[in-house]
Amino acid sequence: MAEDQSESEDWLEAELRDTIDEDYELELEDAALSLEIRKIYQRKQGPSMPRAEYFRNLLRLQAELIKLQDWVAHTGEKVVVIFEGRDSAGKGGVIKRITQRLNPRIVRVVALPAPSDREKTQWYFQRYVPHLPAGGEIVLFDRSWYNRAGVERVMGFASEDQVQQFFHDVPEFERMLVRSGIRLVKYWFSITDEEQQMRFLIRIHDPLKQWKLSPMDLESRKRWEQYTKAKEDMFERTNIPEAPWYIVPGNDKKRARLNCIDHLLTLVPYEEVPQEEITLPERVFNPDYERDVLPPELYVPSKY
Repeated sequence: MAEDQSESEDWLEAELRDTIDEDYELELEDAALSLEIRKIYQRKQGPSMPRAEYFRNLLRLQAELIKLQDWVAHTGEKVVVIFEGRDSAGKGGVIKRITQRLNPRIVRVVALPAPSDREKTQWYFQRYVPHLPAGGEIVLFDRSWYNRAGVERVMGFASEDQVQQFFHDVPEFERMLVRSGIRLVKYWFSITDEEQQMRFLIRIHDPLKQWKLSPMDLESRKRWEQYTKAKEDMFERTNIPEAPWYIVPGNDKKRARLNCIDHLLTLVPYEEVPQEEITLPERVFNPDYERDVLPPELYVPSKY
């Protein structure tokens, strides 16, 4: 009996280590810097949150996200969370940490590519509507219909008439979503000019991150002030009581993630829902069954 308990404890400890290892894998994206850039970054950034403190708070918040997910599924609620901000502001990082331990059948991420020629002829909001949640679902938009107020406006992909039409339509569109029963939350991740420059340099010098740096990102650097003006205009014209904007200071990635998740949890009145007790059934044993020996070429080679 004592031996069985010891084996169970060893197994549980191994599972917990795997959980922490998963977090460390995600954190590698922050660690893979050239030595020179790391020195500059640490001097500019200042002291980071201790890793143990960060993981402790992240795991606690992720446990609450599971409760939120279960409540949404149980009650049939519909939740939309929009993540906007400048390139490299940290939207993707917080989305990863939100979804890391959640059920993808309940919580999904929408990151739409540039519109096709056909989509360009549609009502602007049309291509976003099919991705809205049904009852019991949470949808996270990694960029959203606010592309028109930002990148499309600054880069000249939309005419000024189209931009003004967007500003006229979007408050009513979002009020319609809220009236339909959708909980709509809008986050803007804010970083400084200097911080964005540093993160772009990191992407340039890190082979694991170069894919994140598009020609559009590089062009956006030259138009920092235009993006700033567009952002300020967007806040002024789309910050409505039914769906206000929330700004997340993003220069410190770890604190930004924790603050955003913590704030999101405060906006939804979730509570623990009753769970059915789960029991593992006994395996049916057939003494006449003989397992076939499969040919070795079917197996993935054990290189590691």
